[in-house]
Amino acid sequence: MSEAKTVAIIGAGPVGLAAAAHVLERGLRPIVLEAGDNVGHAVREWGHVQLFSPWEYNIDRAAERLLSPTGWNSPDPQQYPTGAELVERYLEPLASKTALARHIQTHSRVTGISRAGFDKLKSKGRETAPFEIRYQNGQGPKVVSADAVIDASGTWHSPNPAGANGLPAIGERQASQRIAYGMPDVLGKQRSRYAGRTVAVLGAGHSAIGTLIELARLAEQSPETKAVWLLRGNDPAKAFGGGANDKLVARGELGSSFAALVAAGRITLETEFGVSDIVAEGPRLLLGSGSNGNRRQISVDELIVATGFRPVLDFVRELRIQLDPAIECPVALAPLIDPNEHSCGTVRPHGARELAQPEPGFYFAGMKSYGRAPTFLMLTGYEQVRSIAADIAGDRKAAARVELVLPETGVCSRAAAPSASQCCGGPAPAAVDACCAADANAKQQGKSGSGCG
Repeated sequence: MSEAKTVAIIGAGPVGLAAAAHVLERGLRPIVLEAGDNVGHAVREWGHVQLFSPWEYNIDRAAERLLSPTGWNSPDPQQYPTGAELVERYLEPLASKTALARHIQTHSRVTGISRAGFDKLKSKGRETAPFEIRYQNGQGPKVVSADAVIDASGTWHSPNPAGANGLPAIGERQASQRIAYGMPDVLGKQRSRYAGRTVAVLGAGHSAIGTLIELARLAEQSPETKAVWLLRGNDPAKAFGGGANDKLVARGELGSSFAALVAAGRITLETEFGVSDIVAEGPRLLLGSGSNGNRRQISVDELIVATGFRPVLDFVRELRIQLDPAIECPVALAPLIDPNEHSCGTVRPHGARELAQPEPGFYFAGMKSYGRAPTFLMLTGYEQVRSIAADIAGDRKAAARVELVLPETGVCSRAAAPSASQCCGGPAPAAVDACCAADANAKQQGKSGSGCG
């Protein structure tokens, strides 16, 4: 009897632990390497944030099957957890009370992955060589071997900079003490930093919206607080979402609440403001946009940059990786999630086929698989790793099977009018298609597409 395959999983967040659960269920041996000092390290940093998906969408089925015999109390499926509750009530029990416990190594930051005896250039015999994963755990460099690798390390610790051109704005690093990234806890731990101050928030996604809503609430308690929304584009309505049409009620309500605050003037809106430079001038920050005749400048106390994240790819450099040049995600996944083409938060389920790389046995999963795209849902990651685990185990039929229906967002904005090759209307592309759930379902029935409303 052959020894079970070893699968290295990078990251012990929700998707990484789900991957380990599926790998274990397939009779394979997982090794989970987590850079932080505990599971859910990144989630803990946004623990104050309430998810807009209820518990029923945040628990992986294989993980649930592992938890059930332990006496674990399943949360109310209709309740909305915070990040801290997700860790406390789900990730920690999963990591400590199930068979996964002996497979997880914390304080283990991966620094490089290669094939044993093969650099990137060498081909002959490459596919049969095991992966070598090098990592640091405070005791010097360590090496572990694996037959397959799932990179679910996420992107949380690699935020995009403020600069509109993708580079840090001029002066951004020098002014870093008054700049925060992601979703700081403005009503809790960081309240004293933001109360009574003028705070600019740059971005148009859920992180930016949620932070601006909290700043408006902070202003109710501390009236000197002023929230300024910096929008690179000129259409704020895009950030308001699908409202009542969103099948995730909390996500729809978030956009609706935000729209009401903007309409009431409780949030100052600056459109077409692409930050080019930042100057710390005394106690204030001067944020500049444009140049010459188009030059604009505003003065604030603090800046929160919520412009999304990007993947760290340094440690996979010796592997044969193929990524979309714009989104930095697997090539087959790009048409499904490209924000230049559509803004559907509901991406058609996908798995091993779309996530496979030219390096056999290596897969990106979770938020890392989305590269720079912003619309990832946890449930999407769970479907990804279910399919990947099946693929590694050799069950191609299960790997190809779709076992997930995602809730619709109620909005699908197109960059241009739909054509036959685009996702919102017209026949499905030959290789990969996606967009709103209704559109995808219509195409599966042989129709031309729903048009996504």
